[in-house]
Amino acid sequence: MDEILDEESASSIESAYSIGNLLDSKTSQLHDILQEKLEEAFHKQTSTVILHDIVKIASEHSPIDLAYAASRLPPHARPVLYENLSGIEGKIEFMVNTDNSTRVAVLRHISDEEVKLLVQSMPPDEAVEVLEAISERRFRRVVEMLEPKKAVKIREIKKHPRNTAGRLMTNEFFAFTMDVTIGEVAVHIRQHPGIDLTVKIFVLNDAGELQGYVPARNLIVNPPSLPLKQVMRPVVHMVAPDAVREEVVEIVERYKIPALPVVDGNNRMLGVITYEDVLDVAEDIADETIANMAGTAEKVSEQEPFMKRLIARAPWLVVTLCAGLINVGVMSSFQSYEGGVLTFVLFFVPLITGMSGNIGIQCSTILVRSMALGLISLGNKGEMMFKELMIGFTTGTVFGILCGFAVYALDFVGVSGAEVSPIAVGVIVGVGLMGACLAGTVLGVFSPLFFARIGVDPAVASGPIITAFNDFLSMAIYFLIAIGLSAFLF
Repeated sequence: MDEILDEESASSIESAYSIGNLLDSKTSQLHDILQEKLEEAFHKQTSTVILHDIVKIASEHSPIDLAYAASRLPPHARPVLYENLSGIEGKIEFMVNTDNSTRVAVLRHISDEEVKLLVQSMPPDEAVEVLEAISERRFRRVVEMLEPKKAVKIREIKKHPRNTAGRLMTNEFFAFTMDVTIGEVAVHIRQHPGIDLTVKIFVLNDAGELQGYVPARNLIVNPPSLPLKQVMRPVVHMVAPDAVREEVVEIVERYKIPALPVVDGNNRMLGVITYEDVLDVAEDIADETIANMAGTAEKVSEQEPFMKRLIARAPWLVVTLCAGLINVGVMSSFQSYEGGVLTFVLFFVPLITGMSGNIGIQCSTILVRSMALGLISLGNKGEMMFKELMIGFTTGTVFGILCGFAVYALDFVGVSGAEVSPIAVGVIVGVGLMGACLAGTVLGVFSPLFFARIGVDPAVASGPIITAFNDFLSMAIYFLIAIGLSAFLF
């Protein structure tokens, strides 16, 4: 069973990170159909007709599909959809799989008693995730209404900081001492159908320390009288509760672990992180990375209000605006040199900034991706930097030469009727492009490493930072080269 799960895990990772053909996928088409149905239903004139249509839609589609479709509805319509789901199980699936803004809208609408009924039937880790959408005061009120055992498990997970292994884990799992037989384990599992995690059965010693695990397949193929210690395997990988989520994702992805144990300093089991939890975390990290690279704090996976999205994008746009004003100052400072060949040099500023910016972002993106995948270490950091610098330098040189020949061959200056040699313009633009691309390469290579060194997400450097500072740096170098070559050639 472990082998089967490993194959499923690998395919799930590939699917999670695949981008091609997503717009034409069946799920995206289903989302569009559901959105159209729901919007049409909520635009009906009478409440009776609305409820009739919503009940019909809820009965025809899975709560999971409705959970994704709900994020596209207005906030006031989401609780209506939730209320018309059939049964507590459907409502739980809806709340677990929907986005945080929908949870907030629904939880504001329902009573504490209904929240308690939902949470009581959820695994503790999913309960904590759902209860994140309510205030701390209401959280305590709801937890006090739960059964004592359930309340303790929820509080145990809640006490760990967010984005750590302790918050990601579930503390409902099967663990037995080494002398327990397979038959006894099977009986215990049948008596506790509410615990879903059966892919691994963990084995402890008399002191409660983790000793190994037994794959679920071994419970089937071995005789019931066999003790667990004879079929258990060693646990190679485990994490502490304060391990950051990036470390958890890296371990699970690299070693394809379907259930990663979380242990304290004394090697006592606190919980288990499942592969499904890691997929959710990987999606969150991807959302944040994409948003950082784009220079915005908005969550890509959620339908947020217009003004909130606008405010989230504004800070880095202010940085870009300031950088643009600095660029204007750089250009104006070279006005005294205007005339002759330098007049035509100004025409190529968009080409210079565009080429150098793209080369810098390419280098930066490759390094950020390597950091995210754990491919960069202290041992190979210098080699990775050298390779990217060499690629950037070579690219800048090749395209600089090509650009110089293109400018000369197309004779831009001759077309304008000016008495300036096209060879001079070609040399100045080509060499200037080389210098600007080299500057963009250096900025793209060293920015992510610098940000990582000072404890800032390096993905931030891949978007607004390089865009803002590359224009200023590349344009200044381009003008300096143009002025120097102009003085040399003329």
